[in-house]
Amino acid sequence: MKIVVIGGTGLIGTKVVNQLRQAGHQVIAASPATGINTLTGEGLAEAMKETDIVIDLANSPSFEDKAVMEFFQTAGHNLLAAEINAGVKHHIALSIVGVDIMQNIGYMRAKKVQEELIEQSGVPYTIVRSTQFIEFIAGIANQATDGNEVHLSDVLFQPIASDDVAKFVAKYALAAPLNGRVEIAGPERFEMYKIVERYLQLANDPRKVIPNGKPAYFGGEVTHSALVPAGEAQKGAVTFENWWATQAVKA
Repeated sequence: MKIVVIGGTGLIGTKVVNQLRQAGHQVIAASPATGINTLTGEGLAEAMKETDIVIDLANSPSFEDKAVMEFFQTAGHNLLAAEINAGVKHHIALSIVGVDIMQNIGYMRAKKVQEELIEQSGVPYTIVRSTQFIEFIAGIANQATDGNEVHLSDVLFQPIASDDVAKFVAKYALAAPLNGRVEIAGPERFEMYKIVERYLQLANDPRKVIPNGKPAYFGGEVTHSALVPAGEAQKGAVTFENWWATQAVKA
């Protein structure tokens, strides 16, 4: 099959492209760098010709509220219109667990709009809602750092390794469209400050984690369980300690 992966050169996209190519599919890794731009529409019509499946993993270059909303609205309209014209049979998008209940955060509002555009498009679809990636833990620590202290809450956190995310995305892409959503998550559940503390210990990072009791995530207040699946979710296989062991080998 011919599969176009939007955001095919990113963290998840690179892994998805490799998996699908190894399975024998014709895969286009689409990104502005490869001449395919969902925001401007450049190269979209040509890329969609005779395409069976589109996997949308693109992300906004800016997380500012207005910019991220404009990105997902414009990119979503352009991509889905091109898919409709080309007769694409399955659209897969990666979204976020808890997006419905974090609408006070601009990024989450934009992701919800992206989902709604897909649902209303008429293109057969599967939306894969994921928990946060293990690879984001360092960024979470950095954005919560004040001097030598990292101030974080005890919100529940169930991070998933990017390798597992890619496997799930590839699996659902090759399956029949759900015309609905599925949730994926890591195999372990933590309090956020505790897993960040463990990460810093393993990294020999001297910063001290201070639990602050404020249920916040990237600037917005959230419920204690907003970042973890409320019901059944498909769980990845890679634990935090196993993931860390692979990072140590790479280093």
